[in-house]
Amino acid sequence: MITGDIHTTQRVLCALFGPREERSFAIRLWNGITEMPLYGTPLFTIVLKRPGALRRILLPLSEISLTEAYLSGDADIEGGIEAAAELPNIVVRSIGSLRRYAQLFPSLLKLPSDRARNDVWLHRARRLWRYGRQHTAPRDTQAVRFHYDVGNAFYALWLDRRMLYSCAYFEPGVDDLDTAQEAKLDLICRKLRLSPGERLLDIGCGWGGLIQYAAERYGVEALGVVLSQPQADEASARLAAAGLSDRCRVEVRDYRTLTELNAFDKIASVGMVEHVGRKQLPTYFATAYHTLKPGGLFLNHGIVSLSDARPISLSDRFASAVWKRGAFIDRYVFPDGCLVPLADMIGAAEASGFETRDVESLREHYTKTLRHWVGRLESSASEAVRLVGEQTYRVWRLYLASSAHAFTTASIGIAQTLLAKPDAAGRSNVPPTRRDLYN
Repeated sequence: MITGDIHTTQRVLCALFGPREERSFAIRLWNGITEMPLYGTPLFTIVLKRPGALRRILLPLSEISLTEAYLSGDADIEGGIEAAAELPNIVVRSIGSLRRYAQLFPSLLKLPSDRARNDVWLHRARRLWRYGRQHTAPRDTQAVRFHYDVGNAFYALWLDRRMLYSCAYFEPGVDDLDTAQEAKLDLICRKLRLSPGERLLDIGCGWGGLIQYAAERYGVEALGVVLSQPQADEASARLAAAGLSDRCRVEVRDYRTLTELNAFDKIASVGMVEHVGRKQLPTYFATAYHTLKPGGLFLNHGIVSLSDARPISLSDRFASAVWKRGAFIDRYVFPDGCLVPLADMIGAAEASGFETRDVESLREHYTKTLRHWVGRLESSASEAVRLVGEQTYRVWRLYLASSAHAFTTASIGIAQTLLAKPDAAGRSNVPPTRRDLYN
């Protein structure tokens, strides 16, 4: 690499990430040249492993180009990957407009190039159009299986012993993931005011942790529904091992088919609503309303958007139109996933007939949960790579860390919403205070 190329690369890095005095991280090139931040110990190091890596990241400039550089091995992150999740925001702030990008373009063309990297992951998410329009039943099935059928053994590496794939609930002084996840299950059961003999429906039951806990601790009968066959198989095996097959079962079925059922006393849905889609929210809540007895309760636990209601800036428009923020999650992690503001979710629920009785944000709990997951995944990196391959491991490491960053910075939130279906006399069967939850 000649001196002129080095200078061009450094100019572009400065345009992308700001001058060294503003950086909290280091950058190391494939030839060993390292730019350290001027102040303090770097939080992480960006490693550009090939001469053409930076050119491929920037031509064209997008979130996908940046993340695929990491997935493919063109670039790496050494150190704190959650801190590195701020990089896309740094790039958007630094460039911020098409005009600024156009001004940078001549320098980009002077960057060194090399043989193109190997193809990264098959873009399976792009093929979902074969199964119909977004958020139709066949396509939802494929989208959910894309995410969850990575393998039970892979998820077991970094989830808790009950394999709960939603935020835990950390009581003061608690830092153990298993304890915090059990506290979350108990919080849900208490909010639903479960009683022995009641019928509980869990929409999107995952590996069955909630229905097993509710049956064992609260004496309910339970049905869990899920779209992933491996999840259903594991959940059924766990229920059988616990001697609960006579009171609990798991079925592979779409939530829209639940209108065939009725007379559930209580319903829970934990981490499911993110897959539903904005246009299908009325159907989702109407189905739950139909399936629930009068006087019953529905606890909906899901991630919500905190940014959609905020004023849109020029850099926001750039991030959406050019940078295509969110494309990594859609392509590699949660195809067709959709986060909506909490107000939209509650509006759809109440339009279906529900009364909102309680809302609680667990945003900080999810940040802590994700940090546990990242640490557990990284500590099991070699086994994870053996099970699913290097690129899939990198997808999940990046996804979990960037999600922790998003919750930390209040880009997204998580809410538990308790909904009631009043009976003919208007009774909701919810106590007048929260005192019973904490006694």
